[in-house]
Amino acid sequence: MNHINRGRIPGPERHRGAVTLRREAIPRSTADERLLDSRQRAEWKTKDAWRALRILSEFVEGFDTLADLPPAVSVFGSARSKPDSPECEMAQRLGAALARAGYAVITGGGPGVMEAANRGANEAGGLSVGLGIELPFEQGINEWVDMGIDFRYFFARKTMFVKYAQAFVVLPGGFGTMDELFEALTLVQTGKVTRFPVVLMGSAYWSGLLDWLRGTMEAESKIGPADLDLMCVTDDVDDAVRYIVEAEAALAAEQEALKETAAAQAEAAEQARE
Repeated sequence: MNHINRGRIPGPERHRGAVTLRREAIPRSTADERLLDSRQRAEWKTKDAWRALRILSEFVEGFDTLADLPPAVSVFGSARSKPDSPECEMAQRLGAALARAGYAVITGGGPGVMEAANRGANEAGGLSVGLGIELPFEQGINEWVDMGIDFRYFFARKTMFVKYAQAFVVLPGGFGTMDELFEALTLVQTGKVTRFPVVLMGSAYWSGLLDWLRGTMEAESKIGPADLDLMCVTDDVDDAVRYIVEAEAALAAEQEALKETAAAQAEAAEQARE
């Protein structure tokens, strides 16, 4: 008797390195959730040592994959933005402009603004990178990514966004976008990273936040006037790319001057000993 193989209805799919999980095999909680859930303290002695090795493996995978990346810019924005939205149109033009300026484009690898930036870079002949994250609602890496890495842990992924980028460009987005924005500003403000351009695109979207930073945070001395200068706000793609290129050139010139000063001081010290 012949049986017709009708196949199964496609369901959600999650990739973990060599492992593919589908449908009911996908766990209901994420690795981050299980790691940070203090109610599961009884598991710490038996499971957290293995989690530490898994976390280490994510750093090793990220470092090894991205080590030869050319100069890059991380672009952030909402996964919920529609393809025909102003921010997606801007992100696509930005991705293309960055690629033409010689930068790889790094995003979270998801849909919306991220996909638009990856598409712009890809179509302009640049390298398009996506750093995905395990979430309860599956997104997956968008089709415009040339080099993609899926992470379990947010903090490992965050390190890659900063370590391998010369700048951040932040377009309209939600909590995740705000998280990346303020983390970058904190790292620059505290000197944890060398001077790092942060560009906000979409001035109308950011105006309320900037007014609050200026009118409340700065007014109450929670931040200094110079802290607001850590951000460049623009609606012009060419201005954003120019700001990044000029900041990189200025930093390179400053580092070269420091090297020359150090060499001159060492030479003077050597002559003084003679």
